[in-house]
Amino acid sequence: MPNLTDCIEDYLKKLLALSTERYIEIQRRELASKFACVPSQINYVLERRFSLERGYLVESKRGGNGCIRIYRINPGQAQSWQKVIGSFSGRGFDPARVRQLLKRMYEDKIISMREARLLEAVIRDRIYDSHGMSIDQVRKLQYRLLSEALEELLKVGY
Repeated sequence: MPNLTDCIEDYLKKLLALSTERYIEIQRRELASKFACVPSQINYVLERRFSLERGYLVESKRGGNGCIRIYRINPGQAQSWQKVIGSFSGRGFDPARVRQLLKRMYEDKIISMREARLLEAVIRDRIYDSHGMSIDQVRKLQYRLLSEALEELLKVGY
C-alpha cells in the first residue's frame, strides 16, 4: 500500500501530465486538505520528490493567495542548469568566469545570443558602482540576480 507521500507525488504528476501548460499551479492549503494532512507534509513532498535533480522546478508564492507552481523540465537539462547555478555560489563569484561560461552555453546552444547578452548585463560592475556597495555585496547581488534569471530561463525553455 502506498504511503501518503507517494499518493501526493502521484497526484501532482498526474496533474502535470494533464496540464496544457508547462506547469501546474496549486495551493498548499487546498492540497493538504484534499489529502487530510498538514501543509508541512506537502512541503516535504515538494522538497524531496520535485527537486531539480528529478526534473522539476518548484516556485512558491507567499501571501494570502499563496500558491505553488511546479514546472516539469528535461532531467538532463535540469542537471546541467543545476551545475551552472551551483558553480556561481559562494565567495568565488567571478564575472569573468561567468562570461566564459555564458559564451560556452551560447556555443552549445543552451541559451541564445540575446539571453547571453541579457545575463551579461546583470554582471556588469559599472551598473553597481554608484550605489555605494562593497564588492562583496555587489558579488552577492550579482549571484542572486544571475541565478534567478537562469531559473526563469529554465522554466520557459523546457
